[in-house]
Amino acid sequence: MENTVTDNTATKDVEIERIFDAPIELVWELWATGEGFQKWYGPEGFTIPTAEMDVQVGGRRLFSMASPDGSMKMWFTGEYREVTPMTRLVYTESMADEHGNVVSPADMGMPGHPEVTEVTVILENVGGKTRMVMTHAGIPADSPGAGGWGQAFDKMAAVLADA
Repeated sequence: MENTVTDNTATKDVEIERIFDAPIELVWELWATGEGFQKWYGPEGFTIPTAEMDVQVGGRRLFSMASPDGSMKMWFTGEYREVTPMTRLVYTESMADEHGNVVSPADMGMPGHPEVTEVTVILENVGGKTRMVMTHAGIPADSPGAGGWGQAFDKMAAVLADA
């Protein structure tokens, strides 16, 4: 399934629009529960061993992502800024240690990467399918992060197809 990627070069944001052949409730569950998030997030082959998500305004999130061979494990943290069940989710994201303390991207070998980015997910019911628009502010469309999102949404589509 194709991702529609918009390169907002002026604002350095990646925006991906996707239509999933699944009800909005299932797509929301994959975004808003740790168990759901673990099923699809990350590039192909990567896993999410930990996903702690307190999905409410001011709630925290902490998750880890492991490489296919397990040799690399990265942690991310953030805070939910907006939560409108089934339609809108906005959260911050930063690299972190396993305790949720923010770690400088430069210390992780990623100089120039912003310390805090923001993800906005908008869901819309379109005749029993779900239109999703995800914007990751601070991540350019030509970055590895944008490619990772595309792979993650392919994994999400596969999870939804099996649901």
